[in-house]
Amino acid sequence: MTVSEARVRPGQVVEAYRHCERVVREEARNFSYGIRLMPVPKRRAMSAIYAFARGIDDIGDGPDPACVRLDQLDRSRRRLATVQDVLRGHAGVQELEGHPVLTALADAAGRFPIPLDAFDELIDGCEDDVRGADYKTFDDLLRYCQRVAGTVGRLSLGVFGGQGRLRAEGLADSLGVALQLTNILRDLREDRIAGRIYLPTEDLERFGCTLDLDDSGRFVDPPWRLNELVGFQAERARAWYAEGLRLLSLLDRRSAACTAAMAGIYRRLLENIAARPAQALNQRASLPTWQKAVVAARALSGVER
Repeated sequence: MTVSEARVRPGQVVEAYRHCERVVREEARNFSYGIRLMPVPKRRAMSAIYAFARGIDDIGDGPDPACVRLDQLDRSRRRLATVQDVLRGHAGVQELEGHPVLTALADAAGRFPIPLDAFDELIDGCEDDVRGADYKTFDDLLRYCQRVAGTVGRLSLGVFGGQGRLRAEGLADSLGVALQLTNILRDLREDRIAGRIYLPTEDLERFGCTLDLDDSGRFVDPPWRLNELVGFQAERARAWYAEGLRLLSLLDRRSAACTAAMAGIYRRLLENIAARPAQALNQRASLPTWQKAVVAARALSGVER
């Protein structure tokens, strides 16, 4: 039974989905272009997944002391367990009252085979981040990327459906890694100001970089070394995109369009960073709205693959 069929109160589920869709419109400046290409039921379910994941991510990146953020992440884990208890019939839907994201997520998981346990991995990754995990090797960073981005791909597959679930999950994981590597390059300076370094230590040593900042917040490493470091990371991300985008052939047309739009926007962002690393290192790179719309249109037509 879906949450909407339980009828906690008339319109509650509709309002819950509307809330999640607002979160997507306001916060998912890149993902929203793909999500809006989905049919309404799947678009709503994807919005619920994104809204819950975004809440977790915001806690991890928040300004509160680590102990407070860890407590908030544990609360998110307990709220996820409440959703699962409702779906199993171990708790009443009244437990979701006042929580529109949980209400929408429970309803979506009642309609689609969404692997909610994957959110636990996302929370695990954010907890490691809050505790100050460092990444000495790429394998260390890969585990983090799979937890915080690959999991969202696997959650999305529950909505998308498609062929060869095990193969699709592996490819979704690879695409998530590509997206997260792009995020890391885009946010390199912003993260460094916040005291976080995601690039592996072995890569920094290879290119002779420290990512230290001067008093004005600019990197002190020689520009040519930073350019080489960014170019190396961009090439690594391209390889993960090449692998992950093989997922498209396993999805239906609208799900493939959604995925292609999201990935296409991030790939263009990556290429902009690789082409102008000095600019990207001094200000947060982004694509203009018109270019994102073009990518989405090309994805829907099947050109963006």
